[in-house]
Order: sequence, then C-alpha cells, then structure tokens
Amino acid sequence: MIQIRYFASLRERLGTDGESLPLDDSRCVGDILEHLRQRGTPWAEALAPSKTLLCAVNQEMARPETTLTDGDELAFFPPVTGG
Repeated sequence: MIQIRYFASLRERLGTDGESLPLDDSRCVGDILEHLRQRGTPWAEALAPSKTLLCAVNQEMARPETTLTDGDELAFFPPVTGG
C-alpha cells in the first residue's frame, strides 16, 4: 500500500488531499500516474501528460521511472512560483 498526496490546485481539482492505493508488484511513479488517469475526468485532465506536474517519493523529488515500494508516500503538486 502506498499513500498518495495531492497538493495545491491538484487537491482542489480532484476534491481530495490524498488516498491509499495498493501497490501491485513493483511499480514506478509513471505507472501510478497512468492508473490514476484511467479513472477519467477530472483525473485524466488534472494529471494529463501535457500538464507540468512535479512529484516526490518520501519527500524527495522523483521522476516517472522512480520505483515505488510498499509503504512509500507519493506526492503530486504543480510547480510553485514566487516573487
């Protein structure tokens, strides 16, 4: 089982700040993204490949090929700008 967290506009768009998801075999971040997109709207739109999206595994920046293991926390968030 992994814990997924959604931040900022993703949390608002998806209507949740997080969820638990069973981890089948060995998966990577990209596999989880594809699984979530297949839920349809609003998931497919909010997590679309054309969107700029950052992710972290256990609070460290990650890439789509980053492998996940049972107990990991996976966070998705939009880029943040400041000024």
